[in-house]
Amino acid sequence: MTADSEQQEMLIVTGMSGAGRSTVGNALEDLGWYVVDNLPPQMLRPLVELVERAGTSLPRIAAIVDIRGRDFFSELREIIQALRTGVNVRVVFLDATDSVLVRRFESVRRPHPLQGNGTLLDGIGAERARLAELREASDIVVDTSDLNIHQLATLITETFAEAGHAGLRITMQSFGFKYGVPSDADLVADARFLPNPFWIPELRHLTGDDAVVSEYVLSQPGAMEFVEAYVKALEPVLAGYQRENKRHATIAIGCTGGKHRSVALVRELAKRVSALPGVAVSVKDRDLGRE
Repeated sequence: MTADSEQQEMLIVTGMSGAGRSTVGNALEDLGWYVVDNLPPQMLRPLVELVERAGTSLPRIAAIVDIRGRDFFSELREIIQALRTGVNVRVVFLDATDSVLVRRFESVRRPHPLQGNGTLLDGIGAERARLAELREASDIVVDTSDLNIHQLATLITETFAEAGHAGLRITMQSFGFKYGVPSDADLVADARFLPNPFWIPELRHLTGDDAVVSEYVLSQPGAMEFVEAYVKALEPVLAGYQRENKRHATIAIGCTGGKHRSVALVRELAKRVSALPGVAVSVKDRDLGRE
């Protein structure tokens, strides 16, 4: 294997149907893992080879493998053992009590994959018997019986996040109100309380990304007071997002055309918000260049 592949990780997520595999897959994706769902075990080796060719572009990959693979699933344990001779692979087994699994299946009104003409408990019992040896050989066993989806996602985040990984990714977005408020914004603030550089001939053709415009906008009465107060107001909100396992949020700042005031404020706010714990910030200018 190459030096790059030695640092790559593979996580195999398996376990009882209804124990939370989809929630775990979503949480891993939010952490930056490349997640492949419902993969036949025989495809694990080609997947590893793909990862090796990709090098550092796919450093961490997770494969969700379960009883939906039908007859293919019986070979999973042997395939995992073979992979471990050359790959840093861990197996996470998700489990829950029979009564909890029955309740979850009934809540979504779906049959168990192995139920056939029998009952839910028949299907659960058949699956548990088939997975017994795999459960014993797994690296991590997670009992999700007493966990809701947010608690399970938090557990996965705490277990598999890289050191220094941001718990919350914020997009700071400028926009122009005349083009409409962004439909995906979690929070929206209005920068039109500041004088518009558009009406200053030497600034009109520039943008909030230019130093002279930024200095003009931020030097206006109330500008820095707004920045400082808004960041202060965001602190408990962003901390609460992390507690509630919200991993992405968009904070939109608007002005008339999305060219001057909102762009300058977004740059200043992004610099300050990125200093908050557990937060990573990216900047997006939705309407810059439309005029």
